[in-house]
Amino acid sequence: FSESGVPQLVQPMIWDYAADLDVEGKVCLIEKYRRCGFSKVWFASAFKGATGVNQSLTLIGHHLKNHLQWLKVASNSPADVLEGIALTGWQRYDHFSVLCELLPVAIPSLAVCLQALKNG
Repeated sequence: FSESGVPQLVQPMIWDYAADLDVEGKVCLIEKYRRCGFSKVWFASAFKGATGVNQSLTLIGHHLKNHLQWLKVASNSPADVLEGIALTGWQRYDHFSVLCELLPVAIPSLAVCLQALKNG
């Protein structure tokens, strides 16, 4: 696969919004990407909107746990592999549904998640 040149053009993004994400599984996935020639990967978490289509209020504890799990993945991975983390904030689950967890109610969750990433 690395002969195709794709690993020099793109960086994979590994998405998982679960509060109990599989740290070991993610570390293994990163190793598989490295064996395919990808030297860097991105992580994607969510600070809001990934807990249910009808959610009105943000479950800060859920999102905090998700970010702490991503930090565990990072600490168990080679030091140079992580390019960054994208904090996503879902607005809706599909284009035909109403908005969920509007940004104003999610700002405290964003602040907590950013602090967790900054300070561990």
